[in-house]
Amino acid sequence: MRPISDDKDRIILEMRNITKRFPKVLANDRVSFDLRVGEIHSILGENGAGKTTLMNILCGLYQKDSGEIFIEGRLVSIKSPRDALDLGIGMVHQISTLVSGLSVMENIMLGSKSSNVFFLEKRQCAKEIHRLINQFSLDVDLQTNLAQLSMGEKQKVELLRALYRGTRILILDEPTSVLTPLEKTALFRILTEMISCGDISAIVFITHKLPDVMSVSDRVTILRRGKVVDVLHTKDTNMKQLAQKMVGRDVLFDVQKGVIEKGEPILEVSDLQVLSQKGLPALDGVSLTINKGEILGLAGVSGNGQKELVEVIMGLRRVDAGNILINGQDTTRWSPRKIRALGVGYIPEDRVNDGILPDQSVVENLILGVHSQPPFAYAWFLPSDKKWFLKHTAVNEYAKKLVSEYDVETPDLTQLAGKLSGGNIQRLILARELSRRPDLLVADKPTAGLDVGAQERIRRRLLNEKEQGKAILLISEDLDEIILMSDRIAVMYEGKIVGVSSASSVTKETIGAMMTGERET
Repeated sequence: MRPISDDKDRIILEMRNITKRFPKVLANDRVSFDLRVGEIHSILGENGAGKTTLMNILCGLYQKDSGEIFIEGRLVSIKSPRDALDLGIGMVHQISTLVSGLSVMENIMLGSKSSNVFFLEKRQCAKEIHRLINQFSLDVDLQTNLAQLSMGEKQKVELLRALYRGTRILILDEPTSVLTPLEKTALFRILTEMISCGDISAIVFITHKLPDVMSVSDRVTILRRGKVVDVLHTKDTNMKQLAQKMVGRDVLFDVQKGVIEKGEPILEVSDLQVLSQKGLPALDGVSLTINKGEILGLAGVSGNGQKELVEVIMGLRRVDAGNILINGQDTTRWSPRKIRALGVGYIPEDRVNDGILPDQSVVENLILGVHSQPPFAYAWFLPSDKKWFLKHTAVNEYAKKLVSEYDVETPDLTQLAGKLSGGNIQRLILARELSRRPDLLVADKPTAGLDVGAQERIRRRLLNEKEQGKAILLISEDLDEIILMSDRIAVMYEGKIVGVSSASSVTKETIGAMMTGERET
């Protein structure tokens, strides 16, 4: 690897007029970007704006169609990830590239020149890794199997691997999307230390989160629809200006919750007991009620029972004790199909693996679950091949209406759903679920990983559903969102509801304390 100059403010990376096309999509349209020594430079944009594509070109995963890349003024050719590594460029991807079957140390060494060294040299490698762990407080056991680590701990392993490989230009793709608030604070501290110590010369921080941009970056490049909109010094801007440039319109950071008279209970959960796969209590006496025309926010650090509660409500997990009533009917041991037919909509946390069929088209995903019913099918003749019984005209007209109504951006209805951006996948799921007019909507982290514009649109949709009398269970780890959207807030800790408060009278500090078990109300 050729060493990179440590001259402060010197441009060490420059990408000029980068263009990248995919079928039906112009991902990067003559994008220019530069990076200086000693800076954390955010690339900000909506989902699908071209941020990750640009950096995938820099780290050798994609090949540009046109444009030039310079490292310290020298024109370089990056044809593979190995070329990028040799130039000191490393990327921590949004979806982890670590190998779950290996130990932490094996993952750090994997792919490096030292991965095949003899035992004594491996001891020296371990010594170097421990030095990095101590220097940056990246506490992690090198012998632990990766599968046993939390998402925050896995990110520490990714950072250690980048440092160990001698990375000088570090690219982080949506690094805070899976972190708790405490883990995010720790990450920002580590990144600042890496820059100040000179172990990393510069950092590219890909994000759509405006608070993260303001907290950690020196400059920000804003992309919209594959083009550079502006390049700003972070100290000279604010979240409102960044949001306007990012989405091309003014974005409201507050929403007005209409006062709705609550109706009868729609969901009643009583003393639920559920054991985890390890035989430990995942839900320990959980009880809650959601009324018609109400949003109940469920807050808690991931892993405290929220996932299990959602699964038992939707019929995806067996209940050991207790019962669930939906619209007055005992659904405790009903199948997911029967529960959904009762009038329950579901927005899952994992939108790609659980919310859509990624290898099926947009139109097929929109009619999923009702495809064999009128007006989409001939009810008297249902052979196994859908091509014979679907009413294609009715199906396409229905899909076009939903795509337009819910602003799903897609080249056409035949586009594979898995090829859409995260925000458009979420809007597709919303369109499918809300168009069926459910009485109860279970929304599990519906805005997680989405840009500010997509978040605003989805929140408005949920509030509109509430105003129409729907009961909504909103699960979120974003305390601002929980307070903004909810009428009441329930907090989960170690499988229990430790407090239920009115959203109008509770503070983030109080919720945060309950989330860590410090107090109950």
